Amino acid sequence: MSSQQSPQTMKPATAAKKLGVYLPATPAEFQEGVVSRAELGELQANPPEWLRELRANGPHPRPVVAAKLGVSIAGLARGGVTEPLTSEQIEALKQEQPEWLEKERATQAEVRKETVRIKKLHKERQERGAEGR
Repeated sequence: MSSQQSPQTMKPATAAKKLGVYLPATPAEFQEGVVSRAELGELQANPPEWLRELRANGPHPRPVVAAKLGVSIAGLARGGVTEPLTSEQIEALKQEQPEWLEKERATQAEVRKETVRIKKLHKERQERGAEGR
């Protein structure tokens, strides 16, 4: 940790990640300072205009783009999307439905189904283990 950062503060990159925004699109004073946990809470509870605008229109960081498209971050990369996208660009991709997006959405759906199956299996094993005691 740097000498100017206490456990009660975070770097702008961390705060931007927690807010779900693309750091280079935030105001300079946000990028250049540190953010306290109280300030982060205030930004989340009462977002200023710049934060509302970024959340609504972007540019959005890759995790947000991936979530809005229903794919993984790796799927974005496989589809050639390596830069932040605006909401308008995301909507255009949804309308175009390129082949890579359809394929990655199908892959993501399979991953989700498998995750649910594994969780159910673990739960059943735990229940059987508890009954045997």
